Amino acid sequence: MKTQEFFTLLQENQDKSLLFEYTPNRLVGANYHITEVKHTTIDSIDCGAKTDSWNETIIQLWESPKDKGKQDYMSSNKALNILNFVGKMKPFNMDSEIKFEYSNNSFHTAQLFVNDFEIKENSLLIKLAVQKTACKAEDVCIVDEKEPDEACCEPANDCC
Repeated sequence: MKTQEFFTLLQENQDKSLLFEYTPNRLVGANYHITEVKHTTIDSIDCGAKTDSWNETIIQLWESPKDKGKQDYMSSNKALNILNFVGKMKPFNMDSEIKFEYSNNSFHTAQLFVNDFEIKENSLLIKLAVQKTACKAEDVCIVDEKEPDEACCEPANDCC
């Protein structure tokens, strides 16, 4: 999901509670805070020596121990107000992919992408998912998922 799409969802659902599902049927606690917004540029080289770059917006969610047991979730309107305030300080690239950084005692720290969303009567549920790593130069390396191609990673080869 692009940053602009997320902002539009918040705008259209301001009266709803904003919930995040970090893994199927597991919600970020109602005691969450938006603790950081990162505007990042990725400048990469893959194992096939191809370059790429893109921008991401990463919003960090943190569950406050002081607010443990809280029942009411942040509203979409409050989240939008926070993000608009941030945007005045450091403008968003609205075409950036949006991700959410999150962890808790039973879930590792991860940057999660928006897999889907669901609008219910009183809530906007953002369904997050982990993105698996992949070889971005499969066409050059001809990666076999069962058996790694050892010749692929030899110094004479152009990949790895």
